[in-house]
Amino acid sequence: MEFKHVSIMLDQVIENLSIKEDGIYCDGTVGGAGHSSAILSHLGPKGRLICFDQDRDAIKTATERLNADNDDRVSVVKSNYVNMPAVLSEMGIEKVDGILLDLGVSSYQFDNGERGFSYRMDAPLDMRMDQDSDYTAKDIVNDYSEQELFRMIKEYGEDPFARNIAKNIVKAREVKKIETTFELNEIIKNSIPAKKRREGGHPSKRTYQAIRIELNHELSVLENSIDGMIDMLNPGGRLCIITFHSLEDRIVKQRMKTAENPCICPPEFPVCVCGRKPKGRVVTRKPIVPDNKELEENPRSKSSKLRVFEKS
Repeated sequence: MEFKHVSIMLDQVIENLSIKEDGIYCDGTVGGAGHSSAILSHLGPKGRLICFDQDRDAIKTATERLNADNDDRVSVVKSNYVNMPAVLSEMGIEKVDGILLDLGVSSYQFDNGERGFSYRMDAPLDMRMDQDSDYTAKDIVNDYSEQELFRMIKEYGEDPFARNIAKNIVKAREVKKIETTFELNEIIKNSIPAKKRREGGHPSKRTYQAIRIELNHELSVLENSIDGMIDMLNPGGRLCIITFHSLEDRIVKQRMKTAENPCICPPEFPVCVCGRKPKGRVVTRKPIVPDNKELEENPRSKSSKLRVFEKS
């Protein structure tokens, strides 16, 4: 299956990265290399692009599409973006001029049924961003306690029926292991009142989001990466992050806000005594969202938000 993924807010990303011909840029989630191809087209012979992804299919695709085997401006690295500082250090790179994160699941991962990300296709429960990882969604569904399942679905899926779903998962697996997406769908469907199932999209959507986030440590990785990425930027360098749900966006908004105003002194203090200095400014007071044309052409962009931070 060809790795297809429509790049979200491509023009807005390129504009906000403010690309310099001889700059060094990182794409932390290269996917199908749509954003990276556009970044590369703005770089001159002395520019540099380093691309990261956990997904080996993405690595293969990006290497081919960016001609990374022959273009010495490009490096494609199979690694989680949380490892970016260490990887760049090994390359002898201390500072960069721009970093992009396009979070969430690619269209390829959703549409490739055997990856188990989609509740619309019957497949083994997988959901691994990194296929070399041993632990899968099936392990979570069958190994987590009822309380752990409830916590996960409530916190990461924000599902009001989290307790029912957790209880029924445990009940079902006492009979037999839950191994496929459609088996899990049936359990979730029976955990939600019929009237509520007809509202707000597919009943499995929230639970699948929760399992995927838990399995791939998506929120903790994001939270533990933003400060380090800002620190890696040259003055005037920019960090651009595209999110797809409120949990991600909340983290990005808060970390950027804190980097702009890190002072922890009580409001009544006449001057700052904590010694924490701003790292730069938030460029996007409100997140950038897709325009109507993009929403019509790519409905999957609907929930996306772009936030930008510039290093001082």
